[in-house]
Amino acid sequence: MEETASPVLIIGARSDIGRALARRYAAAGCAVVLAARHPSDLESARADLEVRYGVRASIAECDVTDPYPERFFATLPEAPRTIVMVAGLLGNQSESAADCAIASEVMTTNYNGPALFLLAGARVLEKRGGGCIIGISSVAGDRGRASNFIYGSAKAGLSAFLSGLRNSLAKKRVNVITVKPGFVATRMTTGLKLPKRLTAQPNEVATAILRAQRLGTEILYVRPVWRLIMLVITLIPERIFKRLSL
Repeated sequence: MEETASPVLIIGARSDIGRALARRYAAAGCAVVLAARHPSDLESARADLEVRYGVRASIAECDVTDPYPERFFATLPEAPRTIVMVAGLLGNQSESAADCAIASEVMTTNYNGPALFLLAGARVLEKRGGGCIIGISSVAGDRGRASNFIYGSAKAGLSAFLSGLRNSLAKKRVNVITVKPGFVATRMTTGLKLPKRLTAQPNEVATAILRAQRLGTEILYVRPVWRLIMLVITLIPERIFKRLSL
């Protein structure tokens, strides 16, 4: 990990993956900034990180639907070295398909907002001479499926954005990592019937992300089997794919 004294900014830190990441980075000796729409909910987590790991930890208010993310970065007392975008919203496909306002919220929370915040964050990292951007996308973005195409389309956009950002920053010492966790057992997926063999735990995701950052990985499927699964799915001809219940 580079410059452990420089903070790791976790946007969406109230999520299960965000909390797991905060613990893993803190255990590695990194200062952390926990950012969320309701930062007061993170006060106990912040205090625990400082006591348990002896690192600097702070909280910041951040709403990824704010169309002016520069204002958020301007409030930070110190420029981060690593920016992790965990914010997201699974939503309900049936509700989203029936109501454009709900669909818009899913799309904004999963693509527009995260992309704009990471774009602003990229400028911060460029000015400081390098760093790392980590975006949590999804295997759902690898191919549009009837069961979740609104959420999936937003994640597809985020994956494409991260790919372009990675290429644009290639010569500026800023590594961009696209993370595709697959199924993860979190509060967001409570109630869903997830296959155990394909379902990761938040701590597993966090560990894989830190390892990917150390190795300079660019695209991370947390469980490698997902790379094969999605390759097969993307190769199915459209005329056949439309008949499948996916």
